[in-house]
Amino acid sequence: MSTTEDGPVPGDLPPDAELVAGLRAGAETTFAMLLDAWSPGLLRTARAYVAGPEAAEDVVQEAWIAVIRGIDRFEGRSSLRTWVYRILINIAKTHGMKDSRTLPWSSLHGDEDAGPTVDPSRFQGSGEPYPGHWRRFPDTWPSPESEVVWREARVVVDAALADLPHRQRVVITLRDVDGYSSEEVCSILDITAANQRVLLHRARAAVRRRLEDYFSVSGAGVR
Repeated sequence: MSTTEDGPVPGDLPPDAELVAGLRAGAETTFAMLLDAWSPGLLRTARAYVAGPEAAEDVVQEAWIAVIRGIDRFEGRSSLRTWVYRILINIAKTHGMKDSRTLPWSSLHGDEDAGPTVDPSRFQGSGEPYPGHWRRFPDTWPSPESEVVWREARVVVDAALADLPHRQRVVITLRDVDGYSSEEVCSILDITAANQRVLLHRARAAVRRRLEDYFSVSGAGVR
């Protein structure tokens, strides 16, 4: 089985039917396998709902306990991973409401989904030669060979993710950090494909702005 720093590669896990059978039989190897493969991603998702790392760890622990206790009720109408994430998010929402970290998902709309994702002044206006085109192309970012720069950039990305509006942070964490498909994210969060696209686009734009500012100030992106 292939592994990464976050544990086994999810695609290398056995089929859901085998995993469910193992969990229902109380197989420790099956549980350990899923714990290693999915816990890092579950922890990142939980952090989008609760106030601190300790609270997120508590949410993940509660979620795994709920998975073990509820596995006999799993009907297979979604993937096992989606089902586990739904359990986690329900628990995380409850914790988040208690510490005022987050609001109900249905109440989060409006300003978060409105407005331009890029400063309109960066594009040519209707009276200029190429309306809607860049006035000046964005600076080239540094190459991957610059390891120090990319370590610093990762800190900037993490801070940008932490500052995102709640829904955007959850979507970009699932899509771009954990690598889940748009279909999985829509299923996990029970949102439409259009809504998912808007949230992801805005989140990516916000993170890019932070990186652009960092590279501009540090001079790392200048060629």
